[in-house]
Amino acid sequence: MSKKKDKLDALIFIDTNIYLDFYRIRKSDISLKYLEKIESLTDRLILTSQVEMEFKKNRQKVIIESINEVGKISAGNLSVPAILFDAKPVEMIKKAQKGITTQQKKIKERIDKILAYPITQDKVYQTFQRIFRTETDFNLSRKNKHRFSVRKLALKRFGLGYPPRKKEDNSIGDSINWEWIIHCAKSCDKDIIIVTRDGDYGVNYDDKSFLNDWLQIEFKERISQKRKIILNDKLSRALKLVEVTVTQEMIDEERKIIENQPKEIKLGIDKMFNDWLEELNKQKGV
Repeated sequence: MSKKKDKLDALIFIDTNIYLDFYRIRKSDISLKYLEKIESLTDRLILTSQVEMEFKKNRQKVIIESINEVGKISAGNLSVPAILFDAKPVEMIKKAQKGITTQQKKIKERIDKILAYPITQDKVYQTFQRIFRTETDFNLSRKNKHRFSVRKLALKRFGLGYPPRKKEDNSIGDSINWEWIIHCAKSCDKDIIIVTRDGDYGVNYDDKSFLNDWLQIEFKERISQKRKIILNDKLSRALKLVEVTVTQEMIDEERKIIENQPKEIKLGIDKMFNDWLEELNKQKGV
């Protein structure tokens, strides 16, 4: 009989891009399940006001991007040959189109409320507001006295070009998050799980995540050779590591988000190119 694996006693750092995924999940019940799981782990989450700011800075943009698909459903006038104008299927299609227009209007009104009044209308925002407002030893809020020493270390780190850092970065945000992760690891004897799809922390290959070489070495030198630091690009997988129950439906929905993101980026690039080409043809009089 195989021995059951011990539960991983770990703190969890969730990067901004993962928090924003909650506006990309298509099934509301799945989103609520994930939110409940995360909130239940508040006392072991590594939090920073930097991540909170980035979440709130990008929230509106991601909401708009995620609901744009609704507007692509055609509700325009149906054009059919005169001989078919009185056909019953045509009348049914017209009624369906009116229904689509009505529902699109309701969705727009709902989105307007979510954008304008997040504190009362947005469950995702409400949950994360509670989490980021909870005072724990692992929350680097704007009230935390350690924020100044962490910023000082982050500024030095940024100047030296240490990871995690994007090539074009002009902000020390990632450096603040990493230095706080190190601080939290020093303050307790727990392992660390980082959940992100930001390539600055490492790489993903063959459905596995590998922490950046320098960060791995640094963690061992500054914390311990024995302590674990695990990089993960999936929240569902991180939750399972600390033995939080995750359903197959939750796993499947997260997989869809990850698979669709590169397509969305490509579609955006294609649209930009086509718009540019159209404008160029207009200038040439084509």
